[in-house]
Amino acid sequence: MRYVDGFVLPIPKKNVPAYRRMAQKAGRIWRQHGALEYRECVGDDMQVKMGVPFPRLVRLLRGETVVFAWIVFRSRAHRDSVNAKVMKDPRLGKMMESKAMPFDVERMAYGGFKVIVDA
Repeated sequence: MRYVDGFVLPIPKKNVPAYRRMAQKAGRIWRQHGALEYRECVGDDMQVKMGVPFPRLVRLLRGETVVFAWIVFRSRAHRDSVNAKVMKDPRLGKMMESKAMPFDVERMAYGGFKVIVDA
């Protein structure tokens, strides 16, 4: 069964273009190392009436929006193998060295998920 790494993070709206450029590069790296899918989405309809809205979940500050993203793998073992390669890739290291990260890494939520429905 497929395996998914997912993450949610708050980002200043003014930084979305820079984040998008970084995410496009990261997506190419993950796909080149074997990820099946790489998706990054920016908040659009965040004023929902049911459940906990993402802005409240991530304690959004004025001027921020939410990024919701996921990477799909064949299995957890495949994820571990791909991520090990990605983490050694100098292109990703160069992006992560940047002191001008377009978001606060400390407020990012991340986890690995077993797929239970794949319709």
